[in-house]
Amino acid sequence: MRAVVTGAGGMLGQALVPALAGAGWDVFPLDRLDADITRRDELRRAFAEARPDWVFHLAAFTRVNECEDREEYARLVNGHGAGNAATAAAETGAAVLFVSTDYVFDGRASEPYREDHPTAPLNAYGRSKEEGEKATRAANPRHLIVRTAWLYGRGGRNFPDQIVEKARQGAPLSVVDDQTGSPTWSRDLAPALVRLVGSGQLGTFHCTSSGQCTWFEYARHLVSAEGLDTPVHAIRSADLGPPVRPAYSVLSNERYEQATSNRMPNWKDSIDAYLESRRAEEAIGEET
Repeated sequence: MRAVVTGAGGMLGQALVPALAGAGWDVFPLDRLDADITRRDELRRAFAEARPDWVFHLAAFTRVNECEDREEYARLVNGHGAGNAATAAAETGAAVLFVSTDYVFDGRASEPYREDHPTAPLNAYGRSKEEGEKATRAANPRHLIVRTAWLYGRGGRNFPDQIVEKARQGAPLSVVDDQTGSPTWSRDLAPALVRLVGSGQLGTFHCTSSGQCTWFEYARHLVSAEGLDTPVHAIRSADLGPPVRPAYSVLSNERYEQATSNRMPNWKDSIDAYLESRRAEEAIGEET
């Protein structure tokens, strides 16, 4: 099997490329220098050369705050770019997997969102990813749309690293306690995507770590797991101002679990494993 991975240099891409290679795929990683996803002709040339069976479309503009100020750009990259990738994949006979977000929902639910729940994004980032979903469905009938949430991992700015770095400085932390979701490690999600493609299923799926927490609970666990005593204070989202984020965006993994016979790890277990890997990298860095 042959796979093209757009956004291969990003956080998820850095986890997915080795996961695919480890599963026996021939992988053709692309970054923006190889092909600009906003230019369909560039994707067509890249895909025609690689001749993939699947295109894993990860390239995206994910800075939620910046999307509010640059919504047209967010729509160009996350919406139009997804449509370009799906179209170019279809033209070369490939299926496409598009990674979307929990932020396509409005957060008014009280139980985990299923795939068929109506979307109603509250912010520019969510709207742009919703456009990407629609464009993917319209352009390529052989598609997977995988919504995930609160992604973290090596290879990019992420919440655990920021909290740990600030906590080590000793100043009290203020973290919102009225948004609930499921922190998801890129090293858990990457093999899950490979399993899902291997299942032969198509359509829309949710895939996150199991369990749920607020950002405040998340931060408090990080500080405790690092053995720090930095105070963590709960605040309200309104204290931070826009953009608005869904208050509850937990996703149901049931359909994914049925398709793959695999259960995603609990978010606490994955956070602990991530922090351990982070400490190991720091120890190696100190020795060199």
